[in-house]
Amino acid sequence: MSEPRRLGNDGTPARVRGRVPFPLTEEQRAQWRPFKRRGWKNNSMVQLTLVRFREFIREPEAVFWTFIFPILLAAGLGIAFRQRGPDKVPIGVISSGPGVAAVIESLKRDSSLVVESYDDSSGARALRTGKIALLVVPTATRDSVRYVYDRGRSEAANARVLADRAVQQGAGRVDPVRATDTYITEKGSRYIDFLIPGLLGMNLMGSSIWGLGFAIVTARSKKLLKRLMATPMSRVQYLLSFLCSRLVFLILEIITLLGFGHFAFGVPLRGPLGTLFLICILGALSFGGLGLLSASRARTTEAVSGIMNFIMLPMWIFSGVFFSAANFPRAVQPFIKVLPLTALNDALRANMLEGATFTGVTPQIIVIVVWGFLTFVAALKLFRWR
Repeated sequence: MSEPRRLGNDGTPARVRGRVPFPLTEEQRAQWRPFKRRGWKNNSMVQLTLVRFREFIREPEAVFWTFIFPILLAAGLGIAFRQRGPDKVPIGVISSGPGVAAVIESLKRDSSLVVESYDDSSGARALRTGKIALLVVPTATRDSVRYVYDRGRSEAANARVLADRAVQQGAGRVDPVRATDTYITEKGSRYIDFLIPGLLGMNLMGSSIWGLGFAIVTARSKKLLKRLMATPMSRVQYLLSFLCSRLVFLILEIITLLGFGHFAFGVPLRGPLGTLFLICILGALSFGGLGLLSASRARTTEAVSGIMNFIMLPMWIFSGVFFSAANFPRAVQPFIKVLPLTALNDALRANMLEGATFTGVTPQIIVIVVWGFLTFVAALKLFRWR
């Protein structure tokens, strides 16, 4: 009697190894069938994506840092830099000396100054501790004063200009040209309008790199990757499942932060929303590639934490999250422009504040896509299960 035919991995008759048969069950054969034949529910990448989603939902701290912390940060900075009248500058005057009464009276006429009287020791202490920005010291003669301040502080230099103007006008100086001030109140030109796109870009970078990097290294340290290596799942499917799960949370991140900025502070959304979402998706995928690359070889969370901080720290500093990247020297501008977070922040601000379409942010999109492609390919080549 002939031995029964065995089915191989593709469902065709296969050779039996030695004398011990290795028949495949129906479930094992289903794992090797094409995706279109076994349905999306049984696809390994779909199941891995769902696993990533469940892992995130079951970690309250991850939900806090992804959705709640950016709102709290935006609220705090938005309140601190909210649209308001010009700040009054605190200055001090040494109360001893000839003509001090006339100096104090001249300074108090300027509504932008808050004037306090001090003796020598208390005035020096107030200046040293930052309570006042400038100390006015009347000299022995009535026609001169001395200004004591730290020229490294921008508010101190401004206080010197305001105080000197008040003193000179009190002495009878008349400006030959009358000047008036006009304060900007239009939406799109405030600091909060500059800040919200930067916070969105920073949040996309942090959640993508930290979320993916720690998840992979944790699975490797717990020997989970070693077990997954024995399954029919490919390396591409495993890495793509992380990127796909990021897209699910990406939509919630965008809606949460932009909705808060728009309704709480009136941050404008002048560009096409489709372009805005596309920029965010490409940015998240690009940073996801960096997260996969940082975790491709690391074996401990301490190691991957150092790698991720090394990657993100230059972008936190140079990429214009809280202030414009144009403040840095011209020599480092080419380096700053090719950073993925710089390109993402520039594209977000161009779309939200200037109404730029996809063609208007093409150079930034190219930088983001190139970073994403190169980092994902590098992660695929360097990734190890053990």
